[in-house]
Amino acid sequence: MNTRGLRSQLKDSVPVTGMGQQVGAYGVQDTLRSGFSSVKNELLPSHALELSEKNFQLNQDKMNFSNLRNIQGLHAPLKLQMEYRAARQIQRLPFLQSSHLALDTLKGNDESISFEDILNDPSQSEMVGEPHVMMEYKLGLM
Repeated sequence: MNTRGLRSQLKDSVPVTGMGQQVGAYGVQDTLRSGFSSVKNELLPSHALELSEKNFQLNQDKMNFSNLRNIQGLHAPLKLQMEYRAARQIQRLPFLQSSHLALDTLKGNDESISFEDILNDPSQSEMVGEPHVMMEYKLGLM
């Protein structure tokens, strides 16, 4: 069995969300869609554990996929990743916050109360945009 190819498959299939800025058509930051830029986001981590905490969920997923592959075979992590991908694509309109309940249920996060459950109120969000502009941007009309 070629475990080297399997590791690269698992590494490439778990997405890492980028914190980069969105650049508009004229080469400047699109403040309307991405918000104001912050110098704090571009700095290096100030503590050794900060980077580890940022990548905790990604490392946890890799370890779980590796254990699942060793116990049940190659099909189990691949099937689970396909289910994650399908559940991640279920969304509301771009100007409404999506709860991703199906993804939380697959990952087992629906039974725990975390920081985001209490302090992530969509009505207090600063990223409220114009619904018509956001839909035109998503459909490629703008």
